[in-house]
Amino acid sequence: MKTSQFEISQINVFPIKSLPGFSLPSAQVTDRGLRYDRRWMLIDDTGNFLSQREHPQLALLKVELHTEYLLVQHQQKPQGTIEIPLITPGDSTQNVSIWKDHCQAIFISEEIDRWFSAALQMSCRLVYMPDQTRRLVDADYRTDDQIVSFADGFPYLIIGQSSLDDLNQRLASPVSMRRFRTNFVFSGKPAFVEDQWRKIRVGSVVFRVTKPCPRCTMTTVDPETGIKELEPLQTLATYRKDDSSVMFGQNLMHESMGEVAVGMEIEVLE
Repeated sequence: MKTSQFEISQINVFPIKSLPGFSLPSAQVTDRGLRYDRRWMLIDDTGNFLSQREHPQLALLKVELHTEYLLVQHQQKPQGTIEIPLITPGDSTQNVSIWKDHCQAIFISEEIDRWFSAALQMSCRLVYMPDQTRRLVDADYRTDDQIVSFADGFPYLIIGQSSLDDLNQRLASPVSMRRFRTNFVFSGKPAFVEDQWRKIRVGSVVFRVTKPCPRCTMTTVDPETGIKELEPLQTLATYRKDDSSVMFGQNLMHESMGEVAVGMEIEVLE
C-alpha cells in the first residue's frame, strides 16, 4: 500500500561532466554521488574543465552505458563512435580545475583525446577521477569529510515533475527536464514542494536537502540543437529569483549508501 505521495519517477546519470546523460531504472549511491556520475571530464590545455556554458556544442555528444565501457557519438556529425573503458588503468595524472577546486585526475588515452578534439573542433583531453582523489564538498555545507565527483558542487540534485510543469505553463514553448541535468525526478504535488524538505529517505538511503540550486545559462542550451536561447532562464527569473540567483531544484547529500530505484517512495523525514 502506498504510504507516500511522492515517488521517484526518473534517475539520471551524467558520466562525463557537461555532456548529456541517460536514465537508469536503478543506481547505486556511492561515496561521491551516483555510480559513474561525473567521474569523467573534458579539460582544455590548461587543465580547466569544459562546460556547455562556453561550449554549447557539448550537448550534441550522446553518451551510452554498456557493460564494460561508455559509448560516445556525435548526434550531427559522421564522427563515428569512441569507447571509454569503465575501468581506467594508468597513472598519468594531472592537476585539474573545477571552479575554485583543484584535484588529481587520470588521463585515459591519446586516441580518445584526438576523437573528442575532432568532434568538438577544439583541443581537449578526457580525464577520469580515480578513487584515491578526494574532492571535498564545500566546507559551509558538509557535516563531515564528504566528497563529490566532478559535479559543480554537490553529489545530487532533485526536482519535482510538478515544478517543471509549473514552469512549462509559463513558457511559450515547453522545455524538457533534460535542461536541468537532475539526478532525481519525482512525482507528486504541489510544485516546488522540494523547497520545503530538509531530510528525505529513498529506499534505505537517507539524503539531506542541502541548498537550492542556482541555475545558469547552461539551462538555455537546447539539448537537441546545441544552440543557446533565452528561455527558460528568462521566465524563471521572474518568479524564482533569490537575491542575484535563479533557483530551480534542490541539492542533496547522502547520509547513507545503498541502491535507489524508479518507483521507490520518498519519505519526508524533516
